[in-house]
Amino acid sequence: QVQLVESGGGLVQAGGSLRLSCVASANILSLDSVGWYRPAPGNQRELVARFLGGGFRNYADSVKGRFTISRDIAKNTVYLQMNSLKAEDTAVYYCGAFTNLGSYWGQGTQVTVSS
Repeated sequence: QVQLVESGGGLVQAGGSLRLSCVASANILSLDSVGWYRPAPGNQRELVARFLGGGFRNYADSVKGRFTISRDIAKNTVYLQMNSLKAEDTAVYYCGAFTNLGSYWGQGTQVTVSS
């Protein structure tokens, strides 16, 4: 069982920045992947950014060049630095982690970008 707790959401004007944090109850290096997701059509969640094994990162095309995922291994924390925010980035952002035992989700943190 992996527990994930997000924080850092809020209200920001378009063009502004926010940093989200996700604290995991497990060693994040033991996870197959950990990252950030937001709702997508069809009750799915779309990838925003994630770490894969070996520290490899990948991003959704819509956030490349604006968002940066990073981590503090000692704190078991993953961050999402969001710059140049747009109204279409408004969403609940979820931290998600995947292991061979299953998938785990945080409660989500709301990001609202006003235009």
